[in-house]
Amino acid sequence: MMTRRLIQLFTGLALYGISLAMFIRAGLGLDPWDVFHQGLANRTGLSIGLVVIIVSFLVLLLWIPLRQMPGFGTLCNAILVGVFADIGLALLPPVSHLALQIVLLAGAVLVNAVASACYIGAGFGPGARDGLMTGLARRTGWTVRVSRTLIEVTVLAAGWLLGGSVGVGTVVYALAIGPLVHVLLPRFTVAAAPRKSSSESSAANCWRPAERRQVGAGWHFGQK
Repeated sequence: MMTRRLIQLFTGLALYGISLAMFIRAGLGLDPWDVFHQGLANRTGLSIGLVVIIVSFLVLLLWIPLRQMPGFGTLCNAILVGVFADIGLALLPPVSHLALQIVLLAGAVLVNAVASACYIGAGFGPGARDGLMTGLARRTGWTVRVSRTLIEVTVLAAGWLLGGSVGVGTVVYALAIGPLVHVLLPRFTVAAAPRKSSSESSAANCWRPAERRQVGAGWHFGQK
């Protein structure tokens, strides 16, 4: 069981990074956090993968006042998504034909949904950005939906001002990712082992119940 969870964890993180590269090569718009990452990359000259890694660890610093504890998957997420994003960009050539852009966008959404289901189903803890959202909701009393909306509207606006790509892909992602993960997640969820360490249990249990409800409401947990 642990072997399967680890395989799902690393497969999901690799696919997250590859899906980000696919979104970028499609050139039709990114999800809110990646609009922000791309905007920062454009302004700093750093690779987008490196920006993803840096932002992940900066967001983890915000977990401290929220009293959030990272899981093993959280730390792997903070590093590997960015690494695989840069690998994906190195392997995928730019696309300029609209039909190919649409196909690549659709593939990116599907790959991201599979990545989300793999990562969440492995149960090693939320990504840095989702942990910020759930921690903020817990500390303020806001709903998870409100917390996520406020955070993503903020990073989307900041990313757009920095020159990140907002477009039809941003809308398609927002509408499609939740239902897709809702369908895929039961197929990838690994049943909890009879005994867990207290730190792993707290890292997983603090977000899984909310994740199950909110995925069905139209958006997902686990990414980055």
